[in-house]
Amino acid sequence: MAVRDPSDDDTIPPPLRVPVAGPALPSMSLSAREVQVDCAGLSDRGVIRPDNQDHFLLARVGRFSQVLATSLPPGEIPQRFEEAWVVMMVADGMGGHAAGEVASRTAIVTMVSLLLDTPDWIMRVDEASAEEFLRRTDTRYRSLDSILAERAEAEPALQGMGTTMTAGFSLGLDLFLAHVGDSRAYLCRGGSARQLTRDHTRVQMLVDSGVLTRQEAATHRMRNVLTNALGGGRALADVELHRIRLEPGDALLLCTDGLHGTATNEEIASILCRSPSSEEACRAFVGLALDRGAPDNVTAVVSRYRAAD
Repeated sequence: MAVRDPSDDDTIPPPLRVPVAGPALPSMSLSAREVQVDCAGLSDRGVIRPDNQDHFLLARVGRFSQVLATSLPPGEIPQRFEEAWVVMMVADGMGGHAAGEVASRTAIVTMVSLLLDTPDWIMRVDEASAEEFLRRTDTRYRSLDSILAERAEAEPALQGMGTTMTAGFSLGLDLFLAHVGDSRAYLCRGGSARQLTRDHTRVQMLVDSGVLTRQEAATHRMRNVLTNALGGGRALADVELHRIRLEPGDALLLCTDGLHGTATNEEIASILCRSPSSEEACRAFVGLALDRGAPDNVTAVVSRYRAAD
């Protein structure tokens, strides 16, 4: 079982840049309340690193209502109502012993604050709201970049700190991805898996230009040199954005390079598609990296989607 490159298949839309444009997607057949999501996350410092500069987050953000008392006849209004986004993030810090951990932690904490400060959460996805959500996400990433740069400038011990961040936001079967750096997102569908994001590295640029093969890139000494990150002392380039229509049975993996730099694409695909639960998949991913010597921190977040019973 192999993982396909993001450019190999037109069933998943290519990365979007804001403003978003393109053909309309069909209406989803299941509402957010009709989709169940099994989520899990796991992070380990690995075998060699003295500390863990990775961080991850799984959260549900939405609206909730429960009737406590009413004089209305039964059935007039819902007794209980809940609709929520599933929010998933992984961040891999860089910049030294303390700075990397601060960068990844600050990025996730600040993103949560930006999300909670949004006055009108989008709870129905159509073409207009999808475009607006992607615009907001792009703006939030750029705010994170500025905040990290300002903190590094104010604290000499944090000079050069930065972080990757790959984030997924799903409402029902609508998934939005935002990505900067060399953490990754993978999608399993129908027993096969594909990589959704592109690595923002110098080696990936050489692969894109035909100078290196993918096999040569996997062991190249510059494979971890980033061309795009939050903070890090350089201006943020494009934020890679995707809108993807999920299907019941899909599984999503977000991971740092401590996993995909240790496991083969075939192993990642096999675990993601065959594990019976998200928790077991995360344990299998981290266990595999540790068995290989885990020279870097390793983090995996998995979400599996199915129609509600």
